[in-house]
Amino acid sequence: MKPLLLVLVFLSEEHRALVAERFDMIYAPNEQLGADRRNGAAQIAARGQEIRVVLTNGTNGLLASEIAALPKLELVCTVGVGYENVALEAATARGIPVCNAAGTNDAAVADHAMAILLAAIRRLPFLNAGVRHGLWRDDIPRPPHVSGRRMGIFGLGAIGRQIARRAQGFDMEIGYHSRTRRDGCGFAWFDDILALAAWCDFLVIAAPGGQATYHVVGREVLEALGPQGVLVNIARGTLVDTEALADALREGRIFAAALDVYENEPTPPAALLGFDNAILTPHIGGISPQAIHASVLRFLENAELFFGGRPLATQVNRPPA
Repeated sequence: MKPLLLVLVFLSEEHRALVAERFDMIYAPNEQLGADRRNGAAQIAARGQEIRVVLTNGTNGLLASEIAALPKLELVCTVGVGYENVALEAATARGIPVCNAAGTNDAAVADHAMAILLAAIRRLPFLNAGVRHGLWRDDIPRPPHVSGRRMGIFGLGAIGRQIARRAQGFDMEIGYHSRTRRDGCGFAWFDDILALAAWCDFLVIAAPGGQATYHVVGREVLEALGPQGVLVNIARGTLVDTEALADALREGRIFAAALDVYENEPTPPAALLGFDNAILTPHIGGISPQAIHASVLRFLENAELFFGGRPLATQVNRPPA
């Protein structure tokens, strides 16, 4: 008999069929992020006594109350790297492993970070729209170039390192601040994000979400970044104070912002919509066909390892000793 799996995120028909080869599956993606959890809640209420595995993502997560309602729960996995809204302490207290899909979408996110950075610096959306209305280059200020400038990366994990590699292709000087200092990386280390912002031209946010990094980019950091600076966020929307960013753009205290993530997703960030120097994309950085497929395969790999009694590939918690 196959284990019963509750899926709380969208999967394509192809991936549902792949997962169904190994699980009896309840497919109940939450229709909205955040507070609207009706699909999953209904399934937990109806069949919570049977569910052994949950597949979710960092944004939807899995609440402590939901874990408590799943007495047979043995494994929680996320598609993508994030797991910030999974109740890690509640899972760990019960000895339930939580795994993410680390290593499956790093390249896609790094590609996207560079794409939106270039779009912001070279003002591509503005130029693209302008040409359709007769704009010619003599009518506008010249957009600055990218190469040879300074990139600061907040969070030099796997994705941050991939972004740095791409930036080096543009002959950029790299600095970083991260939870872990990496002395062998060859990049300049800064003690905090404020010092990093004051040093760099482009500040890329690639750190985990959660309480420790909430609104870490506020007015002071944006002031330090300065009027020629560009902010890029491909991490989580909660790391950036949206109102402070809107003020900085309105007052010309930074040059541009490029965000793939924003607070209160999926609702568009109303405070930023009026700025043509705010490049906004809908949390698409890590979503390519290749990355999604790799993420599903990573989930299946972790599940196979778990039920085979072997160490998991990407466990993010450890049971109490």
